[in-house]
Amino acid sequence: MDDTTFQNKKKMMVENQIIARGIKSKSVINAFMTIDRHLFVGNEQIKFAYEDYPLDIGCNQTISQPYIVALMIDSLEINKNDSVLEIGTGSGYQTALLACLAKQIYTIDINEKLIDIAEKRLSNLNIDNVVFVLGNGYFGLKDYAPFNKIIVSCAADSIPIALISQLCDPGRMVIPVDRFLWQDLVLIKKSNNQIIKESLGNVRFVPMIK
Repeated sequence: MDDTTFQNKKKMMVENQIIARGIKSKSVINAFMTIDRHLFVGNEQIKFAYEDYPLDIGCNQTISQPYIVALMIDSLEINKNDSVLEIGTGSGYQTALLACLAKQIYTIDINEKLIDIAEKRLSNLNIDNVVFVLGNGYFGLKDYAPFNKIIVSCAADSIPIALISQLCDPGRMVIPVDRFLWQDLVLIKKSNNQIIKESLGNVRFVPMIK
């Protein structure tokens, strides 16, 4: 497919999967219109890049459904002064979207191959406000904390205490919780040393490795 076809498919994805399902933030919508999802999947998956479902990216990992990515990012209410921690770099697609919205992104993944591929992809796109870290995101990134926002792209059986402690006050975190077939996507709001949890619905993510 040529670039015009991809751009038309991207426009349809944003209109039909994201805007039509309630995402109203102009900055989030602009990020999805800026970043080409087809650059973050393998050749065998490229024709499905703008469809409304997750895709395999190898290493037993997936690139998440576009709407769920939009829902998670939108719920964080990211602004241009924010420092954001991403747990689970994966393909780097969500990382690139976050980089459009925040001042600084710190992304961590336990898989060295995925980290290397994602870093090269973002470098090719001239995205320079991302720090890539190979490690276990269950423990967060204490050396770079605190973070205004945290986004977790793998399912935890419970909310890691380390992530709560590394979240700014005020701050927001979104995380899939539980290890069963479906998880609860939880938005955590930290304010005045209080934690408020809000369910955003059922999702299905790969499990977080401790």
